[in-house]
Amino acid sequence: MNKQKWLIPASKGLGFRLEKGQIIKVTDLEGEQVADFVAFNADDYSERLDPGVTMDALHTMDIEPGDHLYSNKYKPILTVIADTVGKHDFINSACRSEMYEVLYNKQGHASCYGNLSQALAPFHVPSPDQYYPFNLFMNTVIASSGQISVERPLSKAGDYIELRAEMDVIIAISACPCAESACNGFKCTAIEAEIL
Repeated sequence: MNKQKWLIPASKGLGFRLEKGQIIKVTDLEGEQVADFVAFNADDYSERLDPGVTMDALHTMDIEPGDHLYSNKYKPILTVIADTVGKHDFINSACRSEMYEVLYNKQGHASCYGNLSQALAPFHVPSPDQYYPFNLFMNTVIASSGQISVERPLSKAGDYIELRAEMDVIIAISACPCAESACNGFKCTAIEAEIL
């Protein structure tokens, strides 16, 4: 596969295959935009990027270049190559239309769950009951009291993260459609994905 570049429009999703050794660069074009990121072993969809296992293996919620991201089977699935932000999220599940009903009284709202499912459908990856993504650029703050808040992302226009595939993977990325909170700085914008 040669170099490829995609623009993921605001509130939309994208799915693609990444071969072992290839690097995906995900760029926040305008700043303060979260990108929900999931990865599945291309040869065994029961194996996927697992944020909980990654935190367990790394003993931290903060990643840096050189760190592996782990699958639910405790195998390195991706490696962080470069990161200009340094603040991402491992603990929040993908937003769903039901979330917008409960929190914002909005019906039929676009969601990362829907975007990821649509993006993965051409690869016949079955939709799980919920996605637990690596939420790129998401700024989750945990207070000493245990209270969790999602604040404005720290990413500025042009900030990016680069990840190298440690196995053949199917990737899906959702440009999060939540303009109702500080999650995306109250405005949804596009994300760029590029295979280097």
